[in-house]
Amino acid sequence: MKRRDFLKVSAIGAAGAAVASPAIAQSSPEIKWRMTSSFPKSLDTLYGGSDYFVKQVAEMTDNKFQIQLFAAGEIVPGLQALDAASNATVEMCHTAAYYYVGKDPTFAIYASVPFGLNARQQNSWWYQGGGMELGNEFFKKFGVIGFHCGNTGTQMGGWFRKEIKTVADLSGLKFRIGGIAGQVLQKVGVVPQQIAGGDIYPALEKGTIDAAEWVGPYDDEKLGFQKVAKYYYYPGFWEGGTAVHAFCNLDKWNTLPKTYQAIVANAAANANSWMAARYDMQNPGALKRLVAGGTQLRPFTNDVLDACLKATNELWAEISAKNADFKKSIDAMQAYRSDQYLWWQVAEYTFDSFMIRSRTRG
Repeated sequence: MKRRDFLKVSAIGAAGAAVASPAIAQSSPEIKWRMTSSFPKSLDTLYGGSDYFVKQVAEMTDNKFQIQLFAAGEIVPGLQALDAASNATVEMCHTAAYYYVGKDPTFAIYASVPFGLNARQQNSWWYQGGGMELGNEFFKKFGVIGFHCGNTGTQMGGWFRKEIKTVADLSGLKFRIGGIAGQVLQKVGVVPQQIAGGDIYPALEKGTIDAAEWVGPYDDEKLGFQKVAKYYYYPGFWEGGTAVHAFCNLDKWNTLPKTYQAIVANAAANANSWMAARYDMQNPGALKRLVAGGTQLRPFTNDVLDACLKATNELWAEISAKNADFKKSIDAMQAYRSDQYLWWQVAEYTFDSFMIRSRTRG
């Protein structure tokens, strides 16, 4: 190459670099956000999902996008997390959508509703069955966009100071349970009590309430419920696969570079898998310890489940008659659930049932 041509090419290259460098810098800006959780740090898996999420975002952006995480109560109370993201007090929150049924019962459908979806079905509906699009169409009305950021799996039915053998045993029972599930159980005689997680133990110990539900063996053991209630019922039919969401203020979301938006979505999906896998790992050992310590495991009878299913369907009809958003979402979820169980009864249920029977036979 002639010297004159070499200098010409070098000049063009230098000019190209001068254009390219700022473009790269602009696409990966340094951003600092805040995220508030609805959960205390002591619940290392439930809260841990949000911690895993923010660390993933930082790692995937070489620490250029940092989200500072705050536990419940550090910025706002746990049950005000969505409000904080909606009004831009913080950019993001990590919470369970069913906490906000007071705003609109439709929120519950995207976390968990009685006799809804199990964890895998919940993820299938969200990622592949139109649930994400339908959910975010609704969430947009509250100024946020949502991402699955954890799942507890099917939860336990809770801790009871007395046995529940019949539907009549539920009459007058003061049960720590809220939201949509509380409305269902109210139809069969339960007196639902909305009590924050940290206040459940003393209320159960003093007899202020007769029963309480939280999550499952691992978290329940940490909170010590086995010390103040003897009977541990299953399943938590109101939480067949509870999705936990990361909500982002919609205006703030729209300011993010597309690469950062993709990173947030992927980090949330990673945290979603992380939480479900961690609960599946932790719950068996915790259940063994609880039973060894004297906890009495009891299944809800079919009569109780049937009565609660009937009450659930009645409630859905009542809400759907006056709430178009709820009707649109519950109809879509139930149609998806029907197809899912058509498949599950063929392969998943048959395989799992055989393996469970094989295990009990040794």
